[in-house]
Amino acid sequence: MTQIQKPPQPPPADLAPQPPTLPGATPDDGTPGAKRRGAAWRGDLSASVVVFLLAVPLSLGIALATGAPLQAGLVAAVVGGIAAGLLGGAPLQVTGAATGLLVITADLVQRYGWRATCAITVLAGLAQLALGALRVARVALAVSPAIVHGMLAGIGVTIALGQLHVVLGGSPDSSAVDNAVALPGQLAHPHVIALLIGTVTVIVLAGWPRLPSRAGRWARLLPAPLAAVLAATAVSAGASVPRVALPSWQLPQAPLLPHASLAALLTAVLTVTLVASMESLLSAVAVDRLAAERPGPPPRRPQLNRELAGQGLANVMSGLLGGLPVSGGAMRGSANVRAGATSRRAAVLHGVWVLLCAGLLAGVLELIPLAALAALVMVVGVRMVSFAHLKHVQRHREFPVYAATLSAVVLFGVLLGVLTGIAVGIFLALRRLTHTRVAVTEESGRHQVRVSGQLTFLAVPRMTRALAHVPPGADAVVELHGSFMDHAAYEALQSWATTHRATKGSVTLGGRSGRSARPSGEPGRAHACRPWTPWRNHHCTRPAPTRTAELPGGDQLLGGVSAFQRHTAPLVREELARLAREGQRPTQLFLTCADSRLVTSMITSSGPGDLFTVRNVGNLMPPPGSDASCDSVGAAVEYAVEVLRVASITVCGHSGCGAMAALLDTAGSPPPTDGATPLTRWLRHGRPSLARMARIGRLGRGEVALAGRPVADDQERLALVNVRQQLDHLRAHPCVARRMAEGTLALRGMYFHVAEAQAYVLDEATGRFRTVRADVPAIGV
Repeated sequence: MTQIQKPPQPPPADLAPQPPTLPGATPDDGTPGAKRRGAAWRGDLSASVVVFLLAVPLSLGIALATGAPLQAGLVAAVVGGIAAGLLGGAPLQVTGAATGLLVITADLVQRYGWRATCAITVLAGLAQLALGALRVARVALAVSPAIVHGMLAGIGVTIALGQLHVVLGGSPDSSAVDNAVALPGQLAHPHVIALLIGTVTVIVLAGWPRLPSRAGRWARLLPAPLAAVLAATAVSAGASVPRVALPSWQLPQAPLLPHASLAALLTAVLTVTLVASMESLLSAVAVDRLAAERPGPPPRRPQLNRELAGQGLANVMSGLLGGLPVSGGAMRGSANVRAGATSRRAAVLHGVWVLLCAGLLAGVLELIPLAALAALVMVVGVRMVSFAHLKHVQRHREFPVYAATLSAVVLFGVLLGVLTGIAVGIFLALRRLTHTRVAVTEESGRHQVRVSGQLTFLAVPRMTRALAHVPPGADAVVELHGSFMDHAAYEALQSWATTHRATKGSVTLGGRSGRSARPSGEPGRAHACRPWTPWRNHHCTRPAPTRTAELPGGDQLLGGVSAFQRHTAPLVREELARLAREGQRPTQLFLTCADSRLVTSMITSSGPGDLFTVRNVGNLMPPPGSDASCDSVGAAVEYAVEVLRVASITVCGHSGCGAMAALLDTAGSPPPTDGATPLTRWLRHGRPSLARMARIGRLGRGEVALAGRPVADDQERLALVNVRQQLDHLRAHPCVARRMAEGTLALRGMYFHVAEAQAYVLDEATGRFRTVRADVPAIGV
């Protein structure tokens, strides 16, 4: 609201520059240094143990599936953890035996032998080092996500088909097609004990994360792969089944170049380099995104070129020491982040624990049945076919690229599969560039020309034929629904518009009057406004002169609705139709002020169906037991929590809040009587915030002002206190308290400074509001 606020305060002075943060260090948040470092060490230590327990069975399973010596998987985990952990550019990523290279490595082992595979691993590592030195890591991310996910899904299908044969007691073929053809015969004659071990492994893997109650939460501290392998080992006790066999440690044999043509060798090296690099870089980005969602200071962004060089050095060392090719893995990295890792220490320590395990617990590892490892790797392969990615790809109309890549990877291998996906992607891009629809309709004597798609020189003949159907002297509206127009199309459209106006006709381009000498369809300026552009700067919402007289004060609104229908509705109609069919499923409840300067979709980068929003004067949440006039807010919260099952609730205050100014004016006065206005009666729900700020004030102003960015004034201080107070009111509501106790609902406080266009998020542990950017200090209450 803006009618009850005090005159705006001047913006705070520029913030003082902060000293740079060293890699792996935690930014200063007021916590004593020793205590902060101790907490970081504890987080890294516990995370390293979790990842170690995950990495051991996974490394053995990958080695088994490739046909390499089982100790090669452990060597890859040790080298990947220590070398890539120390030298890589993504501190929270954990490197180990590459899941995405499983099929490729298996083919290399079968075709050239193990020593030659190690030599190819070394050469691929050298290629990665060269690519890192050339700083081309960002180029790898330019590959379409549909190709990447199709490649990983194709690898996953191949892995699952091969390892299913091992679970059934057979031996897989090197070809995914041959494995699929032989599967019915293998299913008809399974090995019962191996099938039982594999079934137990799969059941535990699937059910472990869903264990209920407090005991289940404690049990889930043990990674699901380790729990599954332990269960399968217990079931197989006493049975005569193939088990892990680790040879006594000896110096590895030197890698040996394969007896193959130069073209075949280069193809093998290129394939390993491509897949390992893509998997590592995409995993680094995914782990960084996951770490950024945690509370507290944001992590350092990954240095992708350094990460690529670190992965290359790790592959060189792994090949020389007789290990599998390595890459960063999203599975290990996400487990590392969720376990509380804060720096690269966790990855390095995990490598140390694997080394100690291989040296001291080899006898324990040899109790593991091979069928359990095969089932573990089979489930990993199935999970590489992500239906969430498939839905995302389909939404962006890139399913043909995904399907072509997946199919080609299964049928012809990874390199040909990726090349097939690139070819299909280029074909679709060219088709979209040339696929332009032009339609001419007539209504009430006005001709409407609707152009959908990109206007290039290839579409000029089609467009000019359509424009020729507009009679001379007629009123014409040309609507351009595309993001690009080249010079040839622009000249053709301008020439036609000039000629048509010479016949006393009128032309409106892009919804604006076409009588100006310069068409609005000029390249790059077809529609310069955005949905959040203010009306006073929004040329598309300027009303017609007749509307001004008909609807004073409402004409601008109708102009905005008209601009929405012309420019935005065609872009969102498909998504809104989907939401209309499927219903709303927001994951967030956003409780904020009714102030017109607070545009929730803009500051959260959200769209239709993302936020369930509740707005009122002062972003107040009346506590339980308030009078019936507060039922609207309580009902919205109950509906979001109980029916929509949102995962989090955010209370967002803002600077210059008129409600906070009004509350400050009532400080020291008695509560409103029954004759008070509705606004005054509503603001009484903010009085607990006023009292809370008074208590903080009695403790001393130093408790609420921080170095570097002091709270500007009492109005801002009250807005920050109010956010914390409304969170307390939310926790008092039974439905919120119950969901929080179940661990399925989180509360978040936020503060938006309008003049700075800066959002701050509350850190409940310290009571400080932290900026989402690392280079701006925190403010607190």
